[in-house]
Amino acid sequence: MQKILIITYYWPPAGGPGVQRWLKFVKYLPDFGVEPVVYLPENPNYAIKDETLVSEIPESATYLYQKIREPYRWASFLAPKKTKRISSGIIRSTDQTLTEKLLLWIRGNFWIPDARKSWVKPSISFLRDYLIKSGITTVVTTGPPHSVHLIGLGLKNQLPVRWVADFRDPWSSIGYHGKLKLTATSRRKHLDLEKKVLNSADKIIVTSQTTRTEFEALTTKPVCVITNGFDESGEPFPPLDPYFTISHIGSMLTGRNPENLWQVLSELISEQEVLRNNLRLQFIGVVSDDIIKSIKGYGLQSHIVRTGYLNHSEAVKYQRSSQVLLLVEMDAPETRGIIPGKLFEYLAAMRPVLAIGPAEWEAGEMVEASAAGAVFDYKSTSELKKLILNWFQQFQKGALKLEEGRVVPFSRKSLTQKLVRELPWE
Repeated sequence: MQKILIITYYWPPAGGPGVQRWLKFVKYLPDFGVEPVVYLPENPNYAIKDETLVSEIPESATYLYQKIREPYRWASFLAPKKTKRISSGIIRSTDQTLTEKLLLWIRGNFWIPDARKSWVKPSISFLRDYLIKSGITTVVTTGPPHSVHLIGLGLKNQLPVRWVADFRDPWSSIGYHGKLKLTATSRRKHLDLEKKVLNSADKIIVTSQTTRTEFEALTTKPVCVITNGFDESGEPFPPLDPYFTISHIGSMLTGRNPENLWQVLSELISEQEVLRNNLRLQFIGVVSDDIIKSIKGYGLQSHIVRTGYLNHSEAVKYQRSSQVLLLVEMDAPETRGIIPGKLFEYLAAMRPVLAIGPAEWEAGEMVEASAAGAVFDYKSTSELKKLILNWFQQFQKGALKLEEGRVVPFSRKSLTQKLVRELPWE
């Protein structure tokens, strides 16, 4: 078997979609003749945990650990709630306290590229010796956090390894960068590090065509797209919810606030008593206070159902039992290439997807191409209202369902096979 070294920060018991990508790759790599060695932080500070994912860690892989100094752990003594919110990616655009502004400024200008930068040097030292002894010559780094790519860069500078940089999200163009209060000098540092990584790696893997186009303007190195996906399961589907549930699974962060949807729903419940008695806005995971405030402002407070963060298996049950699944992205040009990992599990759940995001949104195009639902921008109201009313009428008849979607290419096993073909072997 060929061996590869995979360097990642997020791993069970960390929760969230970022964990799923490489957890599943590691699971299926041996099926294609590849033995994975996974390098992880020994004492990470994960903002979101899902202990159930620990049982999914493949026993066939080898695991290496190195301690990390976590500044978020120190900052939490000063402001535990604010620190957890920022480390989870929830950055309020309004009503920021002085402490939040200070933490954001420190996060943006002292921790470049991110708060895990202190793990880079000790990791390079440890892994350099390990690679020499083991004879492994193919290295994969996956970010965010993008400081992980600096470990790959350091190893590439010292050893004749073939290095693949996997970007689950963009770097300098990611949506929250504009909220980090970066100085001009800090912004240049991010751009310089990004270019250095892109031009030093032997191959770059991204999750969307948009990010591929963006990176191809910055490097001549090969860039390939391997999307996220879903794991095929033999579990039976649960019964559908008896209410007209519109469910969002995962973190709903500040900036992803589709006010046109709240407006339309507000109008519909005032016009349709039956819909008013059946509507549920269900949020599975972390939701920004700004968004809850906005929903309540449209008189929808009695329709909100919040479960908080649930483990992955429970979240999948909610996906499969919901009447409609809500997919939302920030309305900004830089988010057009963001394809949330949850989209693929939405597709596998076979429930109608209501997608609201920026113009030319790649995830929206995938929803349409898979005949999985409908896509709207942040300004649509009349057509959005017609669709929701139509879906509710189908729900009343017990006929709200999808025809068979075209989702097989997005299975985790199929994507792992593609990954193996793209890896730069000797």
